[in-house]
Amino acid sequence: MINFSAASVGERIGAYLLDLLIKIAYFIVIIVLMNYVFHMDKIFSGMDPWTIMAIITVISLPVIFYSLFFEIWLEGQTLGKRMVKIKVVKIDGYQASVGDYIIRWMFRLIDISIGMGIIGLIAMVVNKKTQRLGDISAGTAVITLKSNISINHTILEEIGDNYQPKYPLVIKLSDNDARIIKETFHVALKNADYVVLNKLTSKIEQVTGIKNELGSTKEFIQTILKDYNYYTQSM
Repeated sequence: MINFSAASVGERIGAYLLDLLIKIAYFIVIIVLMNYVFHMDKIFSGMDPWTIMAIITVISLPVIFYSLFFEIWLEGQTLGKRMVKIKVVKIDGYQASVGDYIIRWMFRLIDISIGMGIIGLIAMVVNKKTQRLGDISAGTAVITLKSNISINHTILEEIGDNYQPKYPLVIKLSDNDARIIKETFHVALKNADYVVLNKLTSKIEQVTGIKNELGSTKEFIQTILKDYNYYTQSM
């Protein structure tokens, strides 16, 4: 399992409130358009309740599917999450799937809609990775993308001008992948945890299609990080 920095409860609430403001703004715009442009108040007066309910349901669809749509489109982020710089990922730190986003969205009814969000809030507070029930069910977590000042917590690696890269396929990784790999690598080295180093190597091979031809997991991961920096700085 790859280590990551879980988003705080405050960050998650902040992102939720920003998304809520966007949804409210959408409804305000729709109401203004309906009342002052299309004069829907007069049109509604001649409709039966079922027709009115159907129209309201259609108008509400963008809000109902807001989180699901944006998390799929923005790969784990809504507009609020993007502003707060947090993101939904798999519990191992890698990209979540469409199915994971759907499970999280379905559980919003329990986590957020029922009890005004108290259930989801309690779940996040008691969970060390601040997961709500939807995250636990989908095997996901919300991580922070805020970078620290120390170079050891960034994707940066010192490489010389004459450095020769070995693995072009490292470009399959994202900046967040590289950061997680580096953080996990340094923690494992510090603790002499060779089990984690082997798991990290296997995960890198699985995601990138690269095979460790160097033998040493330490040398392999160091090369991966340096190659990633070489290719991304050259792009």
